Amino acid sequence: MGDQTNPAKRVQQLKQLLESANIAYYVDDAPTISDAEYDAAMYELIQLEELHPNLKSPDSPTCRVGAPPATAFEPASHRVPMLSLDNAFNDEELRAFDGRVKRVLEMDAEAEIDYTVELKIDGLAMSLSYQNEQLISAVTRGDGSTGELITDNIRTVRAIPLALMGLPLPTFVEVRGEVYMSHQEFARINALREQNGEATFANPRNAAAGSVRQLDSRITADRRLSFFGYALGACEGMPQPTSQWQLLQILKTWGFPVNPHAKRLQGIEAVIAHCTEWAEKRDSLGYDIDGIVVKVNNLALQQQLGSVARSPRWAIAYKFPAQQVKTLVLDVKWQVGRTGAVTPVAVMESVNVGGVNVKSATLHNEDEIARKGVMIGDWVMIQRAGDVIPEVVSVLTDLRTGEEQPVIRPVQCPECGAEVERPEGETIARCVNLQCPAQVVERVIHFCSRDAMDIEGLGDKIPRMLFEQGLVKDPSDLYNLTMEQLLPLEGFKQKLAEKLSGAIQASKSVALNRLIFALGIRQVGQKAAQTLAKQFGSLDAFMLATEVQLLEVPDVGPATAKEIVEFFEREGNREVIRKLLEAGVNPEEMEANRSDALAGQTFVFTGALQSFTREKAEELVQQMGGKASGSVSKKTSHVVAGENAGSKLTKAQQLGVSVLTEQQFTELMREIGVEMVDEG
Repeated sequence: MGDQTNPAKRVQQLKQLLESANIAYYVDDAPTISDAEYDAAMYELIQLEELHPNLKSPDSPTCRVGAPPATAFEPASHRVPMLSLDNAFNDEELRAFDGRVKRVLEMDAEAEIDYTVELKIDGLAMSLSYQNEQLISAVTRGDGSTGELITDNIRTVRAIPLALMGLPLPTFVEVRGEVYMSHQEFARINALREQNGEATFANPRNAAAGSVRQLDSRITADRRLSFFGYALGACEGMPQPTSQWQLLQILKTWGFPVNPHAKRLQGIEAVIAHCTEWAEKRDSLGYDIDGIVVKVNNLALQQQLGSVARSPRWAIAYKFPAQQVKTLVLDVKWQVGRTGAVTPVAVMESVNVGGVNVKSATLHNEDEIARKGVMIGDWVMIQRAGDVIPEVVSVLTDLRTGEEQPVIRPVQCPECGAEVERPEGETIARCVNLQCPAQVVERVIHFCSRDAMDIEGLGDKIPRMLFEQGLVKDPSDLYNLTMEQLLPLEGFKQKLAEKLSGAIQASKSVALNRLIFALGIRQVGQKAAQTLAKQFGSLDAFMLATEVQLLEVPDVGPATAKEIVEFFEREGNREVIRKLLEAGVNPEEMEANRSDALAGQTFVFTGALQSFTREKAEELVQQMGGKASGSVSKKTSHVVAGENAGSKLTKAQQLGVSVLTEQQFTELMREIGVEMVDEG
């Protein structure tokens, strides 16, 4: 039972018991106490710390139960950038990677490199900072340089140590790894969300990402997330490991779970065999993986190989082929999207694809149905595209019985009965009724989505319910909802209503590009919204833009410019925006283009830039009225070539296009009043 008469001693006993239990469960995969015993010890520790606040420390296991809700996540920088990996999709691309490594290292082509191979966990990359052994911050990957500070949420993840143990111990270290959700926990969370009338998560990765980004860390604590460590960022105050394999052993010593299936292999052929083996048995795990990460094991060689742009030369991610299974097409339904698009969805016999039960799959459009020859009653092969969206790949025509029926596109909207037209030159048919209920609901769902206004808790079920109850007819109505209106709705309780109301209010402060994307203008995706926000700076300026002005924006063509102008010409759309602003939605203005000093000039950046990122250079070119492109043509004004520039440089030389060094580009920008800040 421990010492009940000495509170300080008992607190230490309970802390040691709970953290030892965490390591036994998550690191050693050998539980030492039951869940009931763990909960009882946690409860006792909470009670003792409440009675004796001076005994509570930052590394106490009670920090894992969550903290009061935050109002927003702050941005935070990584001391060492979190690089992204290039991908390989087949054996030859793995061999090509091996060949590149040997050429840079000037090794014999027949030599066998020592590789570490690790399962590629399908979760959310995270950087954990420890100062003098204590966890001081947790930051999402973000853009690789800056992410979101979510320390309170990460403290709730039992698999992550709140304090490092073992030797050697650094004075400061960034530990990188993946937060993920097991299949068992995913099933539990979705069952609870269904009971509460909330939208279910599409897959464990989305569930994990949504869980770590909760403003209320107590919700994160309830979701039982897991973690695997696999890398270091900045590291001070200890001898550096000499290999990736040694690094993994050090992480285990510090108390981090490390995936047990990591291996050291000699030569690329052994790596290929390992990848093939896991592609076949990936479903045997209790969590999702989407490939194998292959790393040169020797860290000195990693340093020698270096990086290109934002990807290391010493590592590559082998991505598994999409899994395909056979099933029967029972029917084809036509669904209506937010832009009126009427698209076909195959209704199928339920089948398990990569651990997910699938009952429907996209058929894209009429042309795709005709190309693949899909008929109702066909046996087909389906796959999860990108391991997420199910799609029909092919028809098994040899299994036809003659009873199959052709798929016919409806002439009337299945939602409102209005005419369905297919505009000339387009592959998608559309409902002509802008007030079609399906379009209205889908516009609201899109408005709330993560990449738009990011209103947590408003998936697809709740907006449909709000529309059916007459409470929401357009996105602006969300901001007028009251607790009195929400509480009587099916599945709503005080806590859910308060959470939803708070999320709606929190979304009022929003980046301009997010609001532009949320409006749902046809042909304006996330990238275009970002470009348009930077170009015009404010919502008013964007709404007043003419087709001529819009065509001056990089990557905005005639069709997109026409859609934007027509969108704002509609009185109904202007009325929705007016009501959004009156409700307090406040888009942050952005610095519009500084000048037209580079007007009419197109720049292409290629190779590894040392003094600044490609994204920053492209942004500055656009701010000065120029255009940044990803491809070289006769219309290209300048190609800026960094280290190891490839085919784009060759094409520029063939076409006689001006080629600038990094230094020459910096001098050009200085001449027009822009100082390029060294970001290296």
